[in-house]
Amino acid sequence: MFDKLEALEERLAAVTQKLSDPAIIADQKAFRDYCKENADLTPIIEKYKEYKKAKQTIADDKEMLSTEEGRELEDLIRSEIAEAEKTLASCSEELKILLLPKDPNDDKNVIIEIRGGTGGDEAALFAADLMRMYSMYAETRHWKIDILNSSPTDIGGFKEVSFSVEGQGAYSRLKFESGVHRVQRVPETESGGRIHTSAVTVAVLPEVEEVEVEINQNDLRIDVFRAGGPGGQCVNTTDSAVRITHIPTGIVVSCQDEKSQFKNKDKAMKILRSRIYDVMEAERHKEIADERKSQIGSGDRSERIRTYNFPQGRVTDHRINLTLYKLEQVLNGSLDELIDALITADQTAKLSHQES
Repeated sequence: MFDKLEALEERLAAVTQKLSDPAIIADQKAFRDYCKENADLTPIIEKYKEYKKAKQTIADDKEMLSTEEGRELEDLIRSEIAEAEKTLASCSEELKILLLPKDPNDDKNVIIEIRGGTGGDEAALFAADLMRMYSMYAETRHWKIDILNSSPTDIGGFKEVSFSVEGQGAYSRLKFESGVHRVQRVPETESGGRIHTSAVTVAVLPEVEEVEVEINQNDLRIDVFRAGGPGGQCVNTTDSAVRITHIPTGIVVSCQDEKSQFKNKDKAMKILRSRIYDVMEAERHKEIADERKSQIGSGDRSERIRTYNFPQGRVTDHRINLTLYKLEQVLNGSLDELIDALITADQTAKLSHQES
């Protein structure tokens, strides 16, 4: 580990030097790449310097104990050694986590797709609740939300809704949300007061650039049609809605929220690129199944990941057996406690896999 850290420290020095090179500054792509590498390496090297400082403190203090002056201050010096040893141990554990292979998608924006599943109207209403939950969470982190496509219901729910989330580290925080979200509550439409169980699927896709996924225009079938849905000016009056079919994969994307056909096509292509990339990533992960097992949640949309129980006011994440009696806060966007626990569990699993 320490050989690697020494090499990374040298690399950071080289990268820092590159960032002051006029030729690099003039090359926007190269400058952006070096800035990213600098940002990735800096926290690792800062922690490594803290580790080395604590190690040096221990060595210096032990040497001082052998002197006459040191023996007079023995209690104070031993206290300082004990504190430095704690720092050394914590830095060592943190460095192990910092050196874990980073998910290349972590810094990307995301596209979230929410679909009502089992439960009809109640599932559609809960899809709207989840949309609101993620929107409020994004607001707390100063991320930007943009609706890409939606199929609203007459009673205020969504059969399906897709939206992008733009902001630093969006994918790293939201990637564990993929899967089946189950809700247990008495529906507003239920006169008998019985608790119903419904389900909603959530897919979190990293947003990708055109250069990352090359799409041959000859592989696309593009259809335009009149937008549908409950009410709204210009709905059903112009052929503004767009449906794109990617023939090789059979992936179909529709967008109708914008009045402009061109804007709908642009948003549909954004979703299409992310879905194709998701298929490519799934194939890649099949090839490295052992690594996949070391992660929390496979991203499988059929995996039940969380239950929201309204009568008991609880939220349970089944992957890490965590239950919080904070249902209202969670649905109002307080997701950090859940997400932090999932990240910690994922890091622990990866460390265990790495050491075995």
